Amino acid sequence: MAFNIAIDGPAGAGKSTIAKTLAKELGYVYVDTGAMYRAMAYYFLQQGIDKDDEAAIIAAADDADVTIRYENGAQQVLLNGENVTASLRTEQVGNMASATSVYPAVRTKLVALQQKLAQTTDVIMDGRDIGTCVLPQAQVKIYLTASVETRAKRRYKELLEKGEPADLEKIAADIEERDYRDMHREMSPLRQAEDAVLVDSSEMNIDEVVAAIRGIAAEKRG
Repeated sequence: MAFNIAIDGPAGAGKSTIAKTLAKELGYVYVDTGAMYRAMAYYFLQQGIDKDDEAAIIAAADDADVTIRYENGAQQVLLNGENVTASLRTEQVGNMASATSVYPAVRTKLVALQQKLAQTTDVIMDGRDIGTCVLPQAQVKIYLTASVETRAKRRYKELLEKGEPADLEKIAADIEERDYRDMHREMSPLRQAEDAVLVDSSEMNIDEVVAAIRGIAAEKRG
């Protein structure tokens, strides 16, 4: 039986970084659900669709095929056969993904793909509702969080290192707005699963968080 690790939490908590590192250490497949939603959002943006135009988004979702593959150990995200990995980490795409992931048509299509993979493969999956909705039977569930201030500083530093303009106060405001939207959306809101372990990374570095989750997984596997 496949062993699944689900990592949920708010934007900027470090879920992807932790999940990727842990997957590499354990030899699991890392399924970046956020990247899949970002790819779908990128498609909507390329089509010039407004985030509030539900009818157009539903129609476009039918025409978007999002898949994940690995090349030399690195995850590549394909949108209708085109590698769009390098285009997915902008603030515009992130905000569009958060806004459009609430639509059932978008979620249903991507969740089916994620669940199928997890049935036969040892995976680590991160997102907003993995432990509560996508992989409710996951053997390990983690709710990874950090303070808004910590998350904003991390994103600010990341943008500066890329040579992109950054406004710390605006980043913090965007994070708070995204938290509220994710936690109050009608379909699959962000919340901690009852059987998830809370990990607050505000005062922890990457190695410490990875070690903590690795220990939790080892206990579950026996």
